[in-house]
Amino acid sequence: MYAVIKTGGKQYRVASGEKIKVEQIAADVGQEIVIDQVLAVGDGSAIKVGTPLVSGATVTATVLSHGKHDKVRIFKMRRRKHYQKRQGHRQQFTELQIGAIAA
Repeated sequence: MYAVIKTGGKQYRVASGEKIKVEQIAADVGQEIVIDQVLAVGDGSAIKVGTPLVSGATVTATVLSHGKHDKVRIFKMRRRKHYQKRQGHRQQFTELQIGAIAA
């Protein structure tokens, strides 16, 4: 069984037992959270697609850790204009262990 969930402005296809990294969620490590924004639920050949959400469907997940992704380096330059700009960014994430998928 799998589900397509929406969190942090992105969509993820998840199955029970998977580990995923999502945009940072304000929750403590070890806390169990419930994601109720489920866009689709599939079980073999049967697929339930929501309009836009599947009513009554939830995904439970456990927060494993918080961290930062690798640094993304931004470099802007205009040739012959003596302009260079360097910038960097590290996006924060939350690692989740997917538990039960309730349709």
